[in-house]
Amino acid sequence: MKRKLTKSILGMVVVALLLAGAAVFKARATPPSALVNVPLARGTNISEGTIPLQFGTDVAMAQITVAPGGSSGWHSHPGGAIIIVKEGSLTVFESVGNRCETTTYGAGQAFVERPGEKDQVINTGTVPYVLLVTFPHVPQGVSPRTDEPNPGTCAGV
Repeated sequence: MKRKLTKSILGMVVVALLLAGAAVFKARATPPSALVNVPLARGTNISEGTIPLQFGTDVAMAQITVAPGGSSGWHSHPGGAIIIVKEGSLTVFESVGNRCETTTYGAGQAFVERPGEKDQVINTGTVPYVLLVTFPHVPQGVSPRTDEPNPGTCAGV
């Protein structure tokens, strides 16, 4: 009886610690600023085409607008993202291991964010940037974006 009670209490302590850890992780996430995300469409892949999409995952599309000085906040995408810069320019700060890589994109250019890649996108220009984004491989019922804590690899970002 005493052993069963001890196991029950130990199990409750483990669950409480896991929930507390999840709350701390979420609290440390960096939120976006001056960002407007307009979902355009979302559908579930039911085809067996030649583009390597996983059957049963969603494909989502959004138009994202960020004012000058605004940012995406540190984030990742569970299925990656295919981005077209419709207007303006932006700088992507990507955490790669223990270093920071930066790339600037302008209107008419496109780029890809790989699944799980952690980055921060900042509007360093003087006009809003507008992105058209396709999110492939999004698990059903899951957001195409995951807020992430600042990894500390990009000084001042």
